[in-house]
Amino acid sequence: MAFNPDTRSDARPDPDQLLEQLRSFEERARRGKLRIYFGASAGVGKTYAMLSAAQRLTHAGGDVLVGVVETHGRSETAELLAGLTQLPLKDVPYRGRSLKEFDLDAALARKPAVLLVDELAHSNVDGSRHPKRWQDVHELLEAGIDVWSALNVQHLESLNGTVGAITGVRVHETVPDTVFEAADEIILVDVTPDELLG
Repeated sequence: MAFNPDTRSDARPDPDQLLEQLRSFEERARRGKLRIYFGASAGVGKTYAMLSAAQRLTHAGGDVLVGVVETHGRSETAELLAGLTQLPLKDVPYRGRSLKEFDLDAALARKPAVLLVDELAHSNVDGSRHPKRWQDVHELLEAGIDVWSALNVQHLESLNGTVGAITGVRVHETVPDTVFEAADEIILVDVTPDELLG
């Protein structure tokens, strides 16, 4: 009688399945962790909250690097950059001028424990390795770097149309829901409407 490995008379798990599960677990353990600061709109304090957390981690001895942060002219947000190590932005030629963009290669070479990459939905300049910043973040995570980023609800692909119908503002830069769903941590940042409008 020949042995058939597909038929087992006992309840032992299949060794090939166990090996595949172990490989999958190891890959997830090596992958960086994604933290998203999520808010209803611009101005609720996502970047401020992210920088505040980065300050606390830096003061505790953590290896934090600011890859790119948009302060949008808010002085209280810009002040939180003090004391944090910042990656220089790279000059990228675009239509006869030079734009400042996140330097993905420099971030990968530096390989910090935590990298701040603001505005997850940002569209990169034509000619960049990836069309979207969330794709840069994916590459960073695959390299084992933990990434903190910020996202507004209207930039989430599945909610873009709904939010646009309610607010009358439709944004064109979106992030696939799968990126949001794959985040290891989502921190909701919110303020009252009076605070936002005041």
